[in-house]
Amino acid sequence: MDIKLLTITFVFLMAGCLIVPLAQRFRLGSVLGYLIAGIAIAPLARTVIGVDAEGIMHFAEIGVIMMMFLIGMELEPAVLWRLRKSIIGLGGLQVTLTSAALMAAGFMMGQTWQASLAIGMALSLSSTALVMQMLNEKNLTHTLVGETSFSVLLFQDIAVIPILIIIPLLAVGTGGAVPAESHSLIAHWPVWLQPLAVVAVIAGVILAGRYLSRYVFLAIAKANLREVFTAISLAIVIGVTILMELIGMSPALGAFIAGVVLASSQYRRTIETDIEPFKGLLLGLFFISVGMGMDFSVLMRHPLAMLGAVIGLMTVKGLILYVLGSRFGVTGAQGIGLAIGLAQGGEFAFVLLQLIGGLNIIDAEAQKFLILLVALSIGFTPILVALFSRFVMPRFVSQLPERAFDVIDETNPVIIAGFGRFGQVVGRFLLSQGVAVTVLEKNPDQVETVGRFGFKAYFGDATRMDLLHSAGIREARMLIVAVDDADAAVDIVRQAKEHYPRLLVFARARNRRHAYDLHKAGVDAYHREMLDASLALAREAMVALGRDAAEVERKAAKFLAHDIQTLKTSFEFFESEPELINFAKLSREELERILREDKQDGEAQEASN
Repeated sequence: MDIKLLTITFVFLMAGCLIVPLAQRFRLGSVLGYLIAGIAIAPLARTVIGVDAEGIMHFAEIGVIMMMFLIGMELEPAVLWRLRKSIIGLGGLQVTLTSAALMAAGFMMGQTWQASLAIGMALSLSSTALVMQMLNEKNLTHTLVGETSFSVLLFQDIAVIPILIIIPLLAVGTGGAVPAESHSLIAHWPVWLQPLAVVAVIAGVILAGRYLSRYVFLAIAKANLREVFTAISLAIVIGVTILMELIGMSPALGAFIAGVVLASSQYRRTIETDIEPFKGLLLGLFFISVGMGMDFSVLMRHPLAMLGAVIGLMTVKGLILYVLGSRFGVTGAQGIGLAIGLAQGGEFAFVLLQLIGGLNIIDAEAQKFLILLVALSIGFTPILVALFSRFVMPRFVSQLPERAFDVIDETNPVIIAGFGRFGQVVGRFLLSQGVAVTVLEKNPDQVETVGRFGFKAYFGDATRMDLLHSAGIREARMLIVAVDDADAAVDIVRQAKEHYPRLLVFARARNRRHAYDLHKAGVDAYHREMLDASLALAREAMVALGRDAAEVERKAAKFLAHDIQTLKTSFEFFESEPELINFAKLSREELERILREDKQDGEAQEASN
């Protein structure tokens, strides 16, 4: 076994374990902790072990790719469509205006226009790994700042593709040599054919993810081997990465596309759970490698120039982001947070600067200077964000600390997820019959309200399998899903049946469509929340209009039985609207015939009496 590899692995893990908790203790965040760890072990890694940061960074970039894959899995096409204005508008303007501003600055400092443009484009990108990690740590991913930051970062990742095409063209104007070696298999194809090949490969990934992945995951799930599921999840991420490299695309963008495609998979949560630990470790390795790559000899030679460059870069990007953010509705403290969070250079800048230096667009000293500039801007960002959160945010808004989920200290045969109006009726009836229940409710105010009336409910999100495990789902006989959010209800049912197929799962259905989604997720029984109440009101209305009560009850029972049966039958072609409409018409005619025959039978019975 390679003792060198084992040694550097041990050093990396120990550095992270010792320094990152200290950084967290002083509220600097894990990212800055990893950067400090990289700086601390750099001399040991280079002199004693003989490992450089560049070699480690190539491996650690898998962490960034996995992060993009998981981000993609959290999004669906509808979400991307909702964010289209901020992705294309805000993201596009940010990259364009920042590139132009930095190009002008470089040109005024004596660089050629080709070098200035190449540097401007490279430095216009921000660190997806850093920003998304900070947003996750502060639970800001689904806020306005989080979604806007993600939109800008997504456009930047997409922009890497045309930037990689433009930079070699700039080398022609400077006399730089374009390297013949390329990982892309289509680099020597005709220019008009390359985009078609890229589109074809992306379409293939989308089709495979949508139509073939379900059969692969189903076969693996039936084998009941969790380690194989983990292996296929990692293989998908790495395989898509290799495929995108072979067609000259950004691997991170390819992983993001694969994640979006698999977002609708019924095994989405399992894939996320399997990959999450690897993502965290590899992202930590990435930031350690960034810290190792900081060549402070450049800082010693040009201290004032480096300080001015860092301040200038972050100021220019911050001002552009703040002005653009205000135009897109991100104002006040949120606008400042957006500007500070995205003002640094990005991990893709390291790749682009290596390419720019390799093409002789800039000299070696300038390349080292710019790489350290990007690394320092990444290092300063967590400090600025921590200072902003501690001293600036309180002046704009008073924030209460987020309440942690309750510790569940009991195990009962029935778990109820959601304790609103629907869940309370179910729970009260079960408790009155001596059935012990464990109640999970996501709304902390609702937990306190029902507690004042003598009902014990735990604050927690039932979509999280770790919380259901702590609630005793392994020992429970039944899970009753009564949450308000229809998508969350389907998600809970799918996860519960996936992990515990023998568990009885009953659910509240909002409507016929929701009932169909629950049926697809594997629910054992569902009940449409408005059906009984609506039918009860209809029965009373008919009696009030003078109809015979016994006849009304009989017809209501037949109506209910017919409605339940036709709904179940319609599941066979629920996705086909023409067939569904035709079936609804036939069902309505059949119902009228049943009730008409019932009336005739009743009249005949009265005549015989």
